[in-house]
Order: sequence, then structure tokens, then C-alpha cells
Amino acid sequence: MPNKEEKRITEQSSLYEHLEKMSVAELTAHINEENKKVALAIEEALPAINQLISAIEGQLKKGGRLFYAGCGTGGRLATLDTIEVQNTYGIDGSQIQAIFPGGIGCLTQTRESREDDLENGWHQLCDKHISKHDFVLGFSASGTTPFVLSILQHCKEAGIPTGCIVNNPHAPIAQAADYPVEVITGPEFVTGSTRMKAGSSQKMILDMISTSLQIRQGRVEGNKMVNAKLINHKLIDRACRIFMERNPEYTDYEEVKLLILKAGSVKKAEDLLKSKSDLDV
Repeated sequence: MPNKEEKRITEQSSLYEHLEKMSVAELTAHINEENKKVALAIEEALPAINQLISAIEGQLKKGGRLFYAGCGTGGRLATLDTIEVQNTYGIDGSQIQAIFPGGIGCLTQTRESREDDLENGWHQLCDKHISKHDFVLGFSASGTTPFVLSILQHCKEAGIPTGCIVNNPHAPIAQAADYPVEVITGPEFVTGSTRMKAGSSQKMILDMISTSLQIRQGRVEGNKMVNAKLINHKLIDRACRIFMERNPEYTDYEEVKLLILKAGSVKKAEDLLKSKSDLDV
């Protein structure tokens, strides 16, 4: 049986020595060199990522939901994704949700001991009435986090499809998932600090997953965020410009702005105009 050091690449010693003796220029250059490896590691995993996204899409088409589950960096990045996707694509907080040890209210706490809790995550999912129509996606750099592993095991017993993003090969969490994604980013610049390359890979894959899903659900048209929420001046201005680009007969910016604000998004403004046009006919 291989030892933990062989199995957990993320815990292997950094390729760099005497970090404390390096200049700022040396530190940033070496960190950037390591970061270059992240996209290449994701490229190797693209076939598995594609299968994962297609499986999630199938569940969403049934009216199901996507639940992210993770601790530490992965859990916090996943929670951030659930927040950002709402504003970007104009959806509520029900379709994509996050499960974090102790609940989202514990997000800013540093008590990593909660990742050893074997029942809290499943209890949170039960409180949300998890069903076979939903999908649970676990995040764990080590691939061994008890909180995440227990959730996936409970889901398997209940017939709920699962996936995972891990950064070590042949990890227990990957073996427990229906759609595992292993992104082997290698030893960290600071030994064991998986908030670095492993965390970067998880953020990039989260972007791929949520962006692809929302595009596939029609929340983007052309390449524009036509359903984005109008939560600040920048987004209102962007929405006006998008609307005028898509509807060149409207040339009065202030008129468009009033319409956009009344409707709530570019798409809703266009639908409002279309409904009025249909009534006129």
C-alpha cells in the first residue's frame, strides 16, 4: 500500500527551497511559473469536466438543483460562485447552492476542524429536501476531506448523482463520485498550501461549470449577459449599451435606460417591447 506522501501529491515538498531568502521579484516569478501549470492540468481533465457538466445539465433539465459541497478554499470558492452567478445571469439562489461545514454562516470562520464532521453536510442537504433530481458536486484538494466524502457516500446510498473536483489521483472522494474530475496540479509553491494552485484550478473549473450551464440554459445570447441584474451604475450602463447594440432603432440613451430599469434586464425589456408589439398587431 502506497504511503500518504506518494498518494497525496498536493502534500509533497515544494520544488523551491529557502523561500524566505528570495526577493519579491523571485517570489512572484516562481509563483507565476507554477501558476502556468494550472491551465495545462485542467486541459488534461477537460474530457472528464465535459462529462460532468453534461450530467449536471441533465439534472437541471429535470428541474433539479446543483449543490456544491466543500470545506476551506474549495468550499469558499464554490459559495462565491453561487453568489456571483445570480447577478451575472439573473437567476435566484435556488438552482445552484452551496453546502459548507456548519452552514454558510460559518464561511468566514477558520475552524477547519469542521471538515471532519461526517453528518453535518448530509443534514444540510436533507433540510433542503435533496432528491434524485438534484446533483451534488464535491470539492477537495486532497480528495480525502471527511465532510465531502461522507456527503457523497450518503448521496450514493440515496441514489443522488454526484461529481467531484480533486487534485490528487485515485483519491477516495473521486472513487465515491459518479463523475470524478482529477486535476493534478502538483506540489504547491508553499508546501501543502492548496489555496494556491489547487485552489486556482477549482476556481477556473467553477467558472467553466456555471458559465457553461447558464449559456446552455439560454441565459446568454450571442456573447452578451442579457439577463444580468441591474445592481449598480456600471451594469445599468452596460445593459443600455447591449440593448442599443441589439436594437439599433433605439438611439435615445435616456429612453433606453428608463425602459431597462422598468423591465429589470435587457432580455425582459426586449420581451416587454415584443409583447406590446404583439398587442398592437
